[in-house]
Amino acid sequence: MRESGTWMTIWDDRILEYLRENDGATVGELTDSESIRVSNAHVSRRCKKLAEHGMLTPIGNGAYVITERGEAYLREEYDAENETYLNGGDSRDGPSASGTTQP
Repeated sequence: MRESGTWMTIWDDRILEYLRENDGATVGELTDSESIRVSNAHVSRRCKKLAEHGMLTPIGNGAYVITERGEAYLREEYDAENETYLNGGDSRDGPSASGTTQP
C-alpha cells in the first residue's frame, strides 16, 4: 500500500502515474487526460506541491517529470508523510526508472 502524505490528494497519485507512463507532461496535457478530471489551476497547484516534496521536477513551460522519489512512492518504496524510503530502499538523488533526474 502506498504511504501517502497528509498533504497529498487523490489527484497526486493520478498525476504521478500519468507522468510515469508518459515520461513527463505539461499541466495542460495532464488536465486533458481522461484520468485527471480537475481544473488546470488545480493540476498546476498539485504539481507545484509534488515538486516541493521532491516527487516531480519542473522542466519549464509548465512541464514536469517524475523523480526517483516519485517513482519509489508509486512502487510503494517511499513514505511521503515522513519523506523516507521504506525497507532500505534507494535514497539517492539521481535518475528515475524513466531516465529523469532529481534536483
